[in-house]
Amino acid sequence: SVVVNGVRYDTSAASFTVDDMPGTEADLAVGQVVIIKGVIDADGLNGSADEVIYDDALEGPISAIDVGAGTITVLGQTVIIDSGTSFDDDLAVNGNEGLQVNDVVEISGFVSSDGSIIATRIERDDDNDEFERKGIVESLDTSALTFSLGNLVVDYSAAVLEDFPGGEIADGNLVEAEGTLDPNDPNRLIASKVEFEDPLGEFDAEDDVELEGLVTRFVSSTDFDVNGISVTSDGDTEVDNGSAADIALDVRIEVEGEVTAGGVLLADEIEFRLDEDTSIDATVDAVDAAAGTLTVLGISITTDALTRFEDQSSLTDDMPLNLSDINVGDYLEIEGAESPAGSDIVVATRIEREDDTDEVALSGIVDAVAQPTLTVLGVTIETNAETEFEGADEQTLTAAEFFAAVSAGAEIEVTGVESSDTVIIAEEIEIEDDD
Repeated sequence: SVVVNGVRYDTSAASFTVDDMPGTEADLAVGQVVIIKGVIDADGLNGSADEVIYDDALEGPISAIDVGAGTITVLGQTVIIDSGTSFDDDLAVNGNEGLQVNDVVEISGFVSSDGSIIATRIERDDDNDEFERKGIVESLDTSALTFSLGNLVVDYSAAVLEDFPGGEIADGNLVEAEGTLDPNDPNRLIASKVEFEDPLGEFDAEDDVELEGLVTRFVSSTDFDVNGISVTSDGDTEVDNGSAADIALDVRIEVEGEVTAGGVLLADEIEFRLDEDTSIDATVDAVDAAAGTLTVLGISITTDALTRFEDQSSLTDDMPLNLSDINVGDYLEIEGAESPAGSDIVVATRIEREDDTDEVALSGIVDAVAQPTLTVLGVTIETNAETEFEGADEQTLTAAEFFAAVSAGAEIEVTGVESSDTVIIAEEIEIEDDD
């Protein structure tokens, strides 16, 4: 089975297509964005897949890394790495620090309105000599046989063109270009194939579709795009975790609806994803798999159908991880949101098991301040003469300056050691930038 958008699909009778080639379930990994054709059961939590399709969003060599900004550049396209990015376990360090310029990587993720990619998974790919980039055709030159995808020039003079209406490329087409870099110009791709991309091409009118992604075009709550797919809503559309007024560019949502004869997705339901405001790295105090909960640093963690589980520890060999596999004493990295606000209860969006370490980390909203301590999610943070303090702009602060600048409602990040189930002795503590 595979789990997508909180639905577990039985794949025993499914076919798999991976990067336009026949594949198997073993080719898939947590964090990849896929298309599934199948049926969802009445409970909304289970289904059966007829076909599973995976195609990376970008593949090529890294030309630049900005660790501070959390970005890399691949084929001229900015890739944003955040708390929702999964990494292949052959990366020495999970994050920008594990990547090097000229590493060839495969990116899965969601494209934002400015053309950058919010990466959901990054893998090394040293076996492929051809690179791929998707985007909107601009500056088409039918004499020179070139066009642009952002700041990447694509030479399609020797390319095979696939699935283009009328057989010709046009400005505004969504395409995938595959080829090799010009050895004399790293911003020029010599394409061997250019394929027309139809975001809803896998579906027919009256098909039911679930779609997750970023709002990439916005006119109104009844006229917007998600991942380049046109979406509309009406008076019968149900909105969860927000309102129609919250729909805006680059907001991450899930849309359920039906494809119209005009090729637009009419939304029956729109759901906003929780904004992650909490991260916890620590060992497990208690687990209740039946209730879908666990306790870390005395904090109650709730999981649901949308919680993503990954195992980067040496405890298993590429086995899928579930809450029932987690034990007291396991070291977890947890991302989530305090919900409801002020409850000290965290809804986990992602749980990753790692090999044990003595260091704990906590990022969240400050409940109370009483120098030399403060409280986050019910956890007492104790500071001392050895604690290093930083402000929101990463400047070094004294203890007095830090406590003068921090107050209830601020967001902080602390690393240190756990002295009891609900107390951290802070080694480093930083006020997080609201932006």
